[in-house]
Amino acid sequence: MPNASSTGPSTANGTPGDGDLRRQILDTTRHLLVRDGFSNLSMRKIARSIGYSATSIYLHFESKDALLHTLIDEGMQHLYDRLEAAAAAHPHQPLNRLEALCRTFIDFGLSNPEYYEIMFQLHPEHMERYPAEKYRRARRNLDIIAETLGGGAACGDLSVDNPRVSASTVWASLHGTVSLLLAQRVDVRIDRTDFIESAIQQTLRSYAALPRSA
Repeated sequence: MPNASSTGPSTANGTPGDGDLRRQILDTTRHLLVRDGFSNLSMRKIARSIGYSATSIYLHFESKDALLHTLIDEGMQHLYDRLEAAAAAHPHQPLNRLEALCRTFIDFGLSNPEYYEIMFQLHPEHMERYPAEKYRRARRNLDIIAETLGGGAACGDLSVDNPRVSASTVWASLHGTVSLLLAQRVDVRIDRTDFIESAIQQTLRSYAALPRSA
């Protein structure tokens, strides 16, 4: 999973290699975006934070929009990897697969608050259009939920009229759960674990098919 450590090789004299510097730029940008907001972010500020010139940043990213797009894409890929693994663990059990997807989504959001905010809660007033190929990759996360709902409906295990609409409804519920917890807007009298469990079980009850009569 994503972390703040460098992933690329260092040069022989101990200075960061291209992979290290790119990783350092992304991790620093992620932190600054959440702390200061998109409008207060500049390539110069990123450069100062990592001890390099702004020119070094531009060698890797042409603009702060490109940086933000890369971070969104990176976070979406990490989420997809987790959702795909959760779905694969329940190939023939749609309801269990849906539950695993719900738990995985919530766990991802709570474990990666910086990525989550950048992916779903950061709304710059002016930003270049998100690239189509990155949008298609991001949409795979919703597709996994839609495919689970559609497959469950086809075999009679789930009650779903429109898998894609229902997937968006599930997504909205999960996003609301994560957002309230990250913002610490849940009533302090409510246990965090109970809140998460209730949100998941409500989703499952909404789509579980009625038992077949004997």
